[in-house]
Parts: sequence; C-alpha cells; structure tokens
Amino acid sequence: MKRYLIAVLLTFTALTMMAQEPLTLDSCFALAKANNVTIKTNKLEIEKAKEVKAQVFTKFFPQVSLNMLSYYAINPIIEYGLNDINQEGEFGEFVVAVIEALQDLGADIPTDFSTLKKGVGGTAMAVVPVYAGGRIINGNRLAKLGIEAAELKSAVAERDLLEEIETSYYLVVGLQDKVQTLNTALALIDSLDHTVDVALQAGLVTNSDKLRVAMNRNELQAKQMQLNNGILLASLLLCHQIGIKYPEQGLVLENNLNKTEMSNDFGIGYFSRPEKRLLQLQIDAEKFYKKLTIGETLPQVGVGSLTSYGNIMGKTKFNNIFFAQVSVPLTQWWETSHKIKEHNLKIREAELMQEDLDGMMDLQEKQAYNQMVEAEALLRSDHAAYDMAQENYRLAELNYRAGMNTISDVLEANALLLQAHNAITDRQITYVSARRRYHDLTGK
Repeated sequence: MKRYLIAVLLTFTALTMMAQEPLTLDSCFALAKANNVTIKTNKLEIEKAKEVKAQVFTKFFPQVSLNMLSYYAINPIIEYGLNDINQEGEFGEFVVAVIEALQDLGADIPTDFSTLKKGVGGTAMAVVPVYAGGRIINGNRLAKLGIEAAELKSAVAERDLLEEIETSYYLVVGLQDKVQTLNTALALIDSLDHTVDVALQAGLVTNSDKLRVAMNRNELQAKQMQLNNGILLASLLLCHQIGIKYPEQGLVLENNLNKTEMSNDFGIGYFSRPEKRLLQLQIDAEKFYKKLTIGETLPQVGVGSLTSYGNIMGKTKFNNIFFAQVSVPLTQWWETSHKIKEHNLKIREAELMQEDLDGMMDLQEKQAYNQMVEAEALLRSDHAAYDMAQENYRLAELNYRAGMNTISDVLEANALLLQAHNAITDRQITYVSARRRYHDLTGK
C-alpha cells in the first residue's frame, strides 16, 4: 500500500509539472532583463547620464534673466522744498524772489516738491557666451563619455548577472537530475529487496542481507530529502534573480544538459572587452577634466543686451543697452598649476592600470579556455566511467542471483553507479559554465 501511495503521488506531481510550461535558459534571461532590479537601476543610470549631457548642452544657448520691481514708499524717497534752497546766495535769492512774485500775481506755485513715492520697472538681460576657455565644449564631450561609460557598466553588470542566473539555472537542473537518478537507484533497491525476499524465503540468505538493503534505502531517502531542500533554495534564488514569484507547484525548468554540444577547436581569440574600454574612458575623462581646469584660468568673453522699462517720477521710460564683457582671472594660476599636476598623475595612474589589465585579461582568457577544454575532456571520461559502472552493477546483480556475490557487493555497485551518474551531471554543469565564461571573455 505504501508503494502504491508513493506511485500515485509521483504520478500526480508529474502531471502537475507537465501542465506548467517549463522555463528555458533563454526565457530566464528575458525575464531578468525585464524584471531584475540591477538591470533596471543600470538603465536609470544611463538616463541620468543623458540628462547630464542635456544640461551641459544648454550652456551653448543664451542665458536670459528677467527682473521685475514694484515699490510703494510711505514717505516719498525725495522731498525738496523752498526752505531747502540756500537763500543766502545770489541764485537762491533769485529763485525765492521769482516764486514770491508769481504767488503775488495769483499763480499756484508749490513751495515743496516730492517724488519716488511709488513706481514699477523691469529689466531683461540676455548673455551669449562667446568663449569660456573651452569649458562648454569639453564639458559636452565629457558628458558624452559619461553616457558611454554608463552603457558599458550596464553591459558588464548584465553580463555578470546572466552568468549568475545561468549558474543558478543549472544548479536547479542538476539537483533535479540527481533526484531522478536517485529515484532510479531507489527503484533498483526495490528490485533488489524483492530478490532478497525470494532468496530469504528459500533460505539462501540471512536477515542481515534484508537489513543492509533497508539501511541503504534509508540513506538514499535521506539524500533525496537533502536534494529536494537544495532544489527549493536554489529555485527561490533563481526566481529572485529573474524577478518572478516562486510558483506554488514548484519551478519547472528545461533540462538541456544532455543536449549540451561539445566544443570544436575554439582557439584563443581576443576582442574588445568592456572593462578595457571603461578604463580608456577613465583616461579620456581625466584629460577632459584637465582641460576644464585649464579653462578656469583663461579669459571668458560674452556679449549680450539689457532691456529696461520703468515708470519713475511719473514718466515711463524704455531703454536697450548692448554690451560685451570680458573676465580675466588673475589669481588662479598657482592653484590651477597644482590641479593640472594632480590630473596628470591620475592619467598616469589609469594608464598603468590599463597596462596591468591587458595582462590580466590575457591570463583570464587563456585560463577560461583551459578550464573549458579540461571540463570537456573530463566529461568524456565520466561518460566512459558511467558505462563501466552500469556493466559493473549488471554483473554484480547477476553474480548475486547466482550466489557468487554478497549483498554488499551489489549495494556497492549501485552506489558506484549513482556516483558515476552524478559525476556526469556535475561535469556537464562545469562545462557549460566554463563555456559561458569563455564566451563572455572572448566573444566566441
């Protein structure tokens, strides 16, 4: 009854998994590109770099500013009366005499004068940069480098992430394959258990053989539980990496390990890796920073116009002024000379790092190639060992049935067969990972 229930459970699980469309490695890559937080963040970094370039580009256009002024004074700002005139001088005496004569004739001549009590005015100024020491042009070029650097960093991060996803993918596939192999080993144990029962009833073996089979089954079932726990954790990691929720029925992946094609003669090849280009961009950027620093000490020239409008002293007035301005910094040469030396040191530092990176990349590519070739050779050897393990188990079981072997020999042969199959699974994963790494480093 127990075996019947297990068979029903396995059948139901298989039907449920068949109903779910299996995920391929390519579909996992596509999901990661659409959902992964790291990839989304890198895309935002590219957009930010583009906005920085747009900001710098605006420096080519005229800088326009508007100013408006409206005022009301409790007391007039300017007040001037007859008593404020210096009457002791000839001009003062003449003005006072004229005003008094007019007043005697009946003219309404005020003796006090006030103005600037209220008014409104505004100015509009536009300045076009003619020369800014090359800072605008170099700043725009630097912003372009920023966009390219953000794109390259995104490409490197995506490449590394896809490597991690492929590792997680094949980890799940490999564990699932080992579970299937373990199920096959348990089926062999069940078959062996039936053989032992028949031999025990005939008096050909003792209960110790029955006990050894039961103990071996318990060990395999414990390994089965460990593998299932490992599948769950690895599946959760993969779901997190590709940005999906873990399915209630479990993650179903396409097992293409047996479809893995062996490599041909790849050979050692080279291509421009993004890390090398990033370091070159760092050198170029530092050169532009140096030019920007030099530009701070050069004259700045601009032309513009100032338009003004105002209603002051009760009179509306409009004016337009055209001007040219030249600014020459005189006290920054000393500080700038040290900044230039600092930039030169940074450029040299980046050049040394680039030389070191060339050697390291060459070593990485050759190492990746050797690891791929070694994994391929060992995989062929593992297949040959598995064939031998199969034949060894077949002979051990036949000899046991003939009374020429002990049950321990059969159990050991079964363990070797399980070990040989798991070795192939591990080696296949090692090979596809090494091949992926070689492709990422060389473009092949």
